[in-house]
Order: sequence, then C-alpha cells, then structure tokens
Amino acid sequence: MTVDANWQLLVDELDRVHARGRQIDFWLRDDDAVEPTTPLDRLLSLAASHAVPLTLAVPPAPATEALARHLSGRADIGVAAHGWAHRNHAPREEKKQELGAHRPPAVVLDELRCGVERLKALFPEHFVPMLVPPWNRIDAALSPRLPEIGFSVLSVFGPEKPSPFPLVNTHVDVMDWRGTRGCRDHTLIIADIVERIRQVCGDVEGREDQSGGTLGLLTHHLVHDAAVWDFLEKLFTATSGHPACRWRRTRDLTGL
Repeated sequence: MTVDANWQLLVDELDRVHARGRQIDFWLRDDDAVEPTTPLDRLLSLAASHAVPLTLAVPPAPATEALARHLSGRADIGVAAHGWAHRNHAPREEKKQELGAHRPPAVVLDELRCGVERLKALFPEHFVPMLVPPWNRIDAALSPRLPEIGFSVLSVFGPEKPSPFPLVNTHVDVMDWRGTRGCRDHTLIIADIVERIRQVCGDVEGREDQSGGTLGLLTHHLVHDAAVWDFLEKLFTATSGHPACRWRRTRDLTGL
C-alpha cells in the first residue's frame, strides 16, 4: 500500500465516522519540554499553523523560567506535570520508573506536590492539574492520593483501564523506541489511529468503546527525525479540517 493510500485509509475512516453523525476528539501530548529549543519551536509553529492545541508534559524540577517566558500568551498550550525530575529510581533489572514503589509514598507525593506548586508559579496561564508519569508508569497505590496534592487527572499510554482516578491517555506513539529510535513506519502509525477511531466511534459492525471518545497522540519533540515531522504535517493536514475530527485542549477534554 502506498503512502497516499494509507492516508486515504484514514480519511475514509473519518468520512465513515462523519456519515454516522459522530466525532472523535484528538489531542496531542508532547513530553519532556524544559527550555526553549529549536525542535520545540518547530512543533509549536507546526501545531499553530493547523490550529492544533498542544499539551506539554514538563518535568517541574528542571523546568526553566525561559520556557515560561517563551510560552507566555500562547492560548492553545497546556502544561502538565511530568513527574518531578524525570529521574529513574528503579533498579537496573526493572523498567524505568520515577513514581514506582521503590521509595516511600510520602517522599514521592511530596515531590509531586512541589511539582504542582512550581508549575503553577512558572506557568500560571497554562498549568493544568494533569499528572504525566515519566515512562508512563506509576505505582497503583499512589493514584487514589493524587487529589490530595492537587491533581485532577492522570495521563499514561494505552487504552483507559478501570481506575479510581480520571484518565485521559495517549494511545498512539510516533516513535520506534525499541528499534530505530526514530519515526515508526507511517503505515503502522496510521493503522493504530484507524484502530483507535474504530474502538471509540464504532467499526463497520457497530462496536463502540465507552472509554471517553479520545485519541491521544504522543510525541517527544527533542528526538524527532525528519520522518516524524513529515508525519505530523500530513496528519494535521488530513485531520484539522475534517468534520469528524476535533483537536482539543486538555481543558476541553477534562473540564478543568
């Protein structure tokens, strides 16, 4: 299947959603911003050119005042807390985690509380009370206590599962982390998007998923290669004006 045919597959799926009188809410979460960079500016410019809102997952500890000044006045940017310092505390034989069970819960929660306070101070017009755990992993015992320290929603990667805490997840990752560490094959990313649309809006047999009606795209601007930028340009072009697709701000999805 050619690239053009793959993109037509997505457009055809959105056309079917529109024909059924449905819409799907897309949202874009980009991780690891701490300071102004050329890749971040490229992402901000690309998203703005297609009126695509952007949620930046920012680690509070290394976040800079320069980033706060850089984002000032940008109405379609949300800033979520990306853990505290994006530091791994798991032993070498385990998957990386900052918010795992490797430290006392009180220590982890205190760091997260400090993170909320720091991001509120740095980004008063952009902060949203969303926690994005580094590496998308968090000890399940911490989730019920997140409201105590100022969080209203949690965002990890994958389909939403039953949770004591509201979830607004990402579902499609553009990066090939286990292989080239560049862009995944565009065909595979589009297939994941179409699959998620069918889960949320119902496929041709009428199945529907009641997990919130969102499709979250996950990006990491600092490691994007040319193929990622090409993919994002084509995705935004195909979706931003389509009546079945709404690119949404974090606040729109959560009511925050």
